[in-house]
Amino acid sequence: MPMQSREYINDFLFFVVRPGKRDGKEVLIYCSGVNISRFFPIAKGRHGIASSPVMRGLQLVNLDVRKLALSKGAAPVTIRGNECADITPTMDTWYTELLAIENAPESFADEIISYCVFSLLEKIFKASARPLKLPGEFPTPYYLQVFLEAECDKCLGNG
Repeated sequence: MPMQSREYINDFLFFVVRPGKRDGKEVLIYCSGVNISRFFPIAKGRHGIASSPVMRGLQLVNLDVRKLALSKGAAPVTIRGNECADITPTMDTWYTELLAIENAPESFADEIISYCVFSLLEKIFKASARPLKLPGEFPTPYYLQVFLEAECDKCLGNG
């Protein structure tokens, strides 16, 4: 059975896992990105651009994905390319990362999408010294976008 694509995309972030080929082998292509512009109200004044909690949060989540892949017997491989170039939903400033995962179990795509969304938000809010009350259930991309827009409004004094 071929690997299935999984996507979680809104104007703040994306996590996409797609089937791909690398050196003649089937792999999962893991694409991730954060919209630095949209997260600015939450992260502003907390760090310099080089240590942005948004960029650093995504980097840490991606390290966790590598660790999770290894724990499942899969092999994460750093790659460069444009496999994820078509994903960013806005023309804002995005920070993105790309990874190939060899020998991933079939359930891996669903597992990492749900893990990554909550983990990224926890890392960003913690590093930004902002309280965060995430929904109990895994939110749809649209619901999460509305939630994050409200959080940004609060940070700007509009909510």
